Amino acid sequence: MERESIEYDVVIVGGGPAGLSTACKLKQLNSDISVCLLEKGSEIGSHIISGAIFEPDALYDLFPEESKNCPSLSNLVKRDEIHFLTANSAYKVPSWITPKKLHNNGNYIISLGEMCQWLAEKAMELGVDIFPGFSANKYILNDQGHVCGIATADMGIDKQGNKKNTWAPGMDILAKQTIFAEGARGHLGKKLIKEFNLDEGKSPQHFAIGFKEVWEIESEKHNTGDVLHTVGWPLNKGTTGGGFLYHFDNNRVAVGLIIDLNYSNPHQNPFKDFQSFKHHQLIKQYLTGGKRISYGARAISKGGLNSLVRMDFDGGMIIGCDAGTLNPGKIKGSHCAIKSGILAAIHVNNKLTSQSANFDTVFKSSSLYKELHQSRNFSSAIHKFGFYIGSAYNFIEHNIFNNKLPFNIKDDKPDNENLLPAKGTTQFSYPSPDNEISFDITSSLFLSGTNHEEDQPIHLKLNNAEIPLSKNVPEFEEPAQRYCPAGVYEIIDKDGKDYFQINAPNCLHCKTCDIKDPYQNITWTPPEGGGGPNYVGM
Repeated sequence: MERESIEYDVVIVGGGPAGLSTACKLKQLNSDISVCLLEKGSEIGSHIISGAIFEPDALYDLFPEESKNCPSLSNLVKRDEIHFLTANSAYKVPSWITPKKLHNNGNYIISLGEMCQWLAEKAMELGVDIFPGFSANKYILNDQGHVCGIATADMGIDKQGNKKNTWAPGMDILAKQTIFAEGARGHLGKKLIKEFNLDEGKSPQHFAIGFKEVWEIESEKHNTGDVLHTVGWPLNKGTTGGGFLYHFDNNRVAVGLIIDLNYSNPHQNPFKDFQSFKHHQLIKQYLTGGKRISYGARAISKGGLNSLVRMDFDGGMIIGCDAGTLNPGKIKGSHCAIKSGILAAIHVNNKLTSQSANFDTVFKSSSLYKELHQSRNFSSAIHKFGFYIGSAYNFIEHNIFNNKLPFNIKDDKPDNENLLPAKGTTQFSYPSPDNEISFDITSSLFLSGTNHEEDQPIHLKLNNAEIPLSKNVPEFEEPAQRYCPAGVYEIIDKDGKDYFQINAPNCLHCKTCDIKDPYQNITWTPPEGGGGPNYVGM
């Protein structure tokens, strides 16, 4: 069997809200454009995880009539509260103190995975070819150095790189324009940013790791439309982020914790922070007597406009969280991803039809740019000044000066450079899981539906195999053992010597290791297509 190639006008990498909205809008603009979308998950939505409070205006713009029947838009936010937590108390934050951008009037509690499935149905009705279970292994450059498509990896390769009986060659998908919408820390996006210098003049992207579980709780405790956000405990001084509890349909709640990856203590264990969070009485009261249904984790791009890379380049575009379009002031990215997809489709259609195509001009006149510009200082203010002063600044900027302050606060220190030496930093004491409210990683992974073909090359690549033991252990007690939400990395005894073990089949594709490793020694690459988590209702 030889490698084959097919041609489309446009190929899109990623079946999230950015990629799907691009596909839909392209076909709306020009039904003659041939569009192909690849998704590395086994099906659309299987790798999608988000809070998710959804701002619907972008979806209304994309489907003015059909969106009225979107099943995801059924759980309107009815009560919206923020609480400041200490270990034993909770203090409701007055609404007038909360930055206006964090208010959720008119928004919906959704499963983003289910919404993406609905968008995929609309895309296919419009004539888009969607291929789940295929990961884009690399992008293809023509003789002019322009992107001209992507290549999928061969299937059926064993750990030693040999062909198995199931071997099948990958395929080259060539296109006039290629759109990359892989989500936060996309592996091709990372390469494109470097190759085309898309981050010139920008602050480094900043990330958080977000944990989420879906629970079925007792009916008398369930209040559809209730939204609860928290700040404070269990996050320690110097660690920023926050928790959430959302009541949606069928007696289900989504509970989660977001932790900024600029934290400094290498002993910190974000997974255990999340499990501890659920034991706070404000949260525990709802979960007691309930049943945990699913678990997942994902990195989140939250650098905002100051970190947003240039989205267009020769041969294509990078959009959504792959580029960094999440609005940190709202802690929302799905509607921004859809907006970026709509803008990308308009731009690409103009290029394909030889119309005027200056994306920077279009972007800076868009509603997406306006809201990102208004929130440009939100995350960096908290990173630079700490939670209390940073929050006070955001209140002043958003609530008093209505986003008109002339300041531009930047955080130019990459997240991986914030770790302090393990020696001299505080050790953490986490309680053991009780298997009622809190759980271990193994049982959590089971609920994520994570599955990989065991006999395949390890997709987590070490640039230097010596660094984990020679540098990360003595300096940081190898933080990968703690920041990974899936137990992928371990230091084990092998023949009387320490050995850095990579349990690649556990991987949730969250990309935290690619972000937080202090020496940037770990590179996440896509495993065989269809592998990874299989999120349901997330």
